[in-house]
Amino acid sequence: MTAYVSAVDFFSIGIGPSSSHTVGPMRAAGAFADHLAASGKLTGVHRISCSLYGSLGSTGLGHGTPDAVLAGLAGFRPETCDPADVRAAWAGLAPGATLMLAGRHKITVIKDDISFEPRTRLPGHPNALTLTAWGEEEVLPLLEETYYSIGGGFIRRDGDDAGPTTGRSQPLPFSTSGELLALCEEHGLDIAGLARANEDAMHGTGVIDPALDVIWAAMHECVEAGLHASGELPGGLRVKRRAAAVREHLEEYGALSRHERDTSTEWLHAFALAVNEENASGGRVVTAPTNGAAGIIPAVGHYYLRFVPGADAAGIRRYLLTASAIGSLAKANASISGAEGGCQAEVGSACAMASGALCAVLGGTPRQVENAAEIAMEHHLGLTCDPVGGLVQVPCIERNAIAASTAVSAARLALHGDGTHLVSLDMVIETMRQTGIDMMTKYKETSEGGLAVNVIEC
Repeated sequence: MTAYVSAVDFFSIGIGPSSSHTVGPMRAAGAFADHLAASGKLTGVHRISCSLYGSLGSTGLGHGTPDAVLAGLAGFRPETCDPADVRAAWAGLAPGATLMLAGRHKITVIKDDISFEPRTRLPGHPNALTLTAWGEEEVLPLLEETYYSIGGGFIRRDGDDAGPTTGRSQPLPFSTSGELLALCEEHGLDIAGLARANEDAMHGTGVIDPALDVIWAAMHECVEAGLHASGELPGGLRVKRRAAAVREHLEEYGALSRHERDTSTEWLHAFALAVNEENASGGRVVTAPTNGAAGIIPAVGHYYLRFVPGADAAGIRRYLLTASAIGSLAKANASISGAEGGCQAEVGSACAMASGALCAVLGGTPRQVENAAEIAMEHHLGLTCDPVGGLVQVPCIERNAIAASTAVSAARLALHGDGTHLVSLDMVIETMRQTGIDMMTKYKETSEGGLAVNVIEC
């Protein structure tokens, strides 16, 4: 079984604040509504109920999960919806409110249709939701399905095969970094070239480059939006946006200073802050590989374009393909879900992806790229997911900025070696998986431990 996930699926364009708690539930609700329509049961639906379990039940309010569920039931898709149409879909419900199920059939909705069950954890995944469609008599459900939001916006319906997201054949399949490196050596390819061969087989020749350009354009637009927005983020913590102020300071310094000073790290921080502030506000964002860690890959990509001589669009495509190959290994052999593995699975994976990808576009060999990814992930092992107030703000926003710096440092450190090192990326990913299993539940996106209980919300 191949680990490789297409970059088109890995870097999905959606909305904030969470890929697993917003994008995933919206997709699950949309799939449920589609199944009702396909089975001919849509017009018989009188009411929809939804139970949010585990981490979805614990931090769903702060992540906008109920809003996302109603938006998905109404037929909105995270890739194309207006984020403003999602933000108050549930929170703003008034008495007598209605919803057009699948965009075609009107039903009445109330807030109590969605229940929170944080103490109930289903065996399939900590992020679980059960959707039930009821007829007018409400004796037996017309349809009931349970979905798991497994990280990065990916979903799996209970009972479905938990295998790869695509059945399309890949000419160069791999399931470990060891296999990936062996294939690169056998075929004389770098990691991006190997990923491209698989992409061409899955999508057809000439398809992936335009798709990558769309992904990067969305990342760039998110950075630009965040760099020019001000004010407080929603949710009650009164966290102020900082990216725009950092940008203004750096631009003013560049215009007035007579002395050269390297500001690349400060710009890197600004890029990451911009993305995660947009995400926290519920804006348009690209999962990379999740929303909570969405700032790292765009920030390092912007660092490459701004500060590396010769950087260009072709380099960005190689950057994204390399990152997708590395992220696929983390997803297949451990997790990219904070509710399953803690923040090491989100920010740690994103840092490894960005570091390896930057190393590649800086001229690194496949073994140096693997080394860079290993260094980056190794130094995030054990990182907990403990968002204050159940919001993707503290410590998440700053954490992306610091991890972006770590990614650049790891890439440049790896370039000074020949790729030979004691600890392999496979070892680190397996360690991350084991650490996630051992980590107490309260440190895995429940807001029941760590900073979430030690920071006073005021």
